[in-house]
Amino acid sequence: MGIFSRIADIFKSNVNDALDKAEDPEKMLKQMVLEMEESVNKATLAVANSIANEKSLERKLEKARNEKKDWEQKAIQALQAGREDLAKAALEKKAIAERNVIDLEPIYQQAKATSDKMRTQLNSLKAKLDEARSRQSTLIARSQAAKAQKQIAQSFSGVGSDAFSKFDKFEGKIEKLESEATAFEELAGENTKLEDEFKMLSTSSNVDADLLELKAKLGMLPESTEDTKSKES
Repeated sequence: MGIFSRIADIFKSNVNDALDKAEDPEKMLKQMVLEMEESVNKATLAVANSIANEKSLERKLEKARNEKKDWEQKAIQALQAGREDLAKAALEKKAIAERNVIDLEPIYQQAKATSDKMRTQLNSLKAKLDEARSRQSTLIARSQAAKAQKQIAQSFSGVGSDAFSKFDKFEGKIEKLESEATAFEELAGENTKLEDEFKMLSTSSNVDADLLELKAKLGMLPESTEDTKSKES
């Protein structure tokens, strides 16, 4: 019965503790199912041996019962034939067969009870193995979801957030460069505007001078007071 103790330990083991200690829960689950299958196979072999022993005892018991009946019939036949000596010998053989029946009966009953119990246990273990197989995919899916959830939680808690912080820092540098560029553009624009105004002043002065000169050539300038006095005298 040691095989059933071994497989029972596997099925009754704390799966959560096993998974907590395992570096790869998915691999651990698959390994546990493989161990269960191996143990069930061993248990199946043990049950098969027990059933074989039961059947062997059953055949021996049936043979002893048949021999008992057969020797009794032979004793009757011998008496009917007037062979009391043969009848006595047949009865002796019958007594031996009867003792075999008496000896084999409890042994057979015990073997049958053991086989029945082992069959029941094996069926229960097979049912649990089927349940483990069906739950394996679900547990693996839960494990994968838990890993993803853990990674997201770590990111939000600061673990593994270097990339995000560096990205934000880099974005801040770009914004600073953009601000500086805008400021320089504004300063450059103010300088250009001032220079343009001075250029306009200079251009305006030159134009005024050219206009006076042209008017003078055309005699369109008003005469000054001194010019008028000199003409009168």
